[in-house]
Amino acid sequence: MNSDAVYDYLQGLQSRIVEAIELIDGKNFLNDSWQRPEGGGGTSCLLEEGNVFERAGVGFSHVIGNKLPPSASVAHPEAAGRSWKAMGVSLVFHPRNPYIPTVHMNVRFFVAEKPGEEPIWWFGGGMDLTPYYGFEEDAIHFHRLCREALAPFGSQYYPAFKQHCDEYFHLKHRKEPRGIGGIFFDDFNELGFEQSFALIRNVGDAFIQAYMPIVQRRKDMAYGERERDFQAYRRGRYVEFNLVYDRGTLFGLQSNGRTESILLSMPPIVKWRYDWKPEAGSPEARLYSDFLIDKNWLG
Repeated sequence: MNSDAVYDYLQGLQSRIVEAIELIDGKNFLNDSWQRPEGGGGTSCLLEEGNVFERAGVGFSHVIGNKLPPSASVAHPEAAGRSWKAMGVSLVFHPRNPYIPTVHMNVRFFVAEKPGEEPIWWFGGGMDLTPYYGFEEDAIHFHRLCREALAPFGSQYYPAFKQHCDEYFHLKHRKEPRGIGGIFFDDFNELGFEQSFALIRNVGDAFIQAYMPIVQRRKDMAYGERERDFQAYRRGRYVEFNLVYDRGTLFGLQSNGRTESILLSMPPIVKWRYDWKPEAGSPEARLYSDFLIDKNWLG
């Protein structure tokens, strides 16, 4: 196991994604490096009020501790009593144009160690797409790139990780999915360290090609106040999920992580309405009927 190699890869991935976004947006990120008193630190890269992205956050963190936070100790009692470190890259992009979907991606590594015993480690991550106005070709493209990233490791991983994504990014209190999914996995170590690390690299490396062509297709589409209003309403679902269910948010807050970095995924403008329903037959209604459903996008 080589955690230094994972650290180097994750830092490089953050830099490559930031460069790609700056190229398409034309505005530069703010780079905010920070240290955690208990050990470790990271760099939060944030772009706000850009030309294409209203808010884009790409965070790298490497945190160290001696006691697992409650959310982790319940899920992994075998790691209790061990020193641990967690590192990862996590991003959320909230576009200005409502025809561009919001996107989330995360790749991470966790290891818990104790002198005289084998380390306990695993990888996790994935990516998912949250459209406001759905386009079949975008959904198919995104899922195809996810499947291609996993294909070298076995045909079983894409359907399994897609199902896990659909189940995880589901707002139980709303009885609806957050978006059109993608792939998601956690506690992954079944291929051994080298191949598991290779899989996570494939996922991280696939992100730019999975998302940027969609941005290019949609960024110049005309929109008005109606579309912006619906975008702000649907962003409320994103906030609800992150604050109620998201494991990364809970782990970060419970491990005394840096709050500003943990919450950089939040959209800048959000609206809630009481018992709102889209007009029948409208483009907004089509999001619910044709996209926020259980569907195999690759046939």
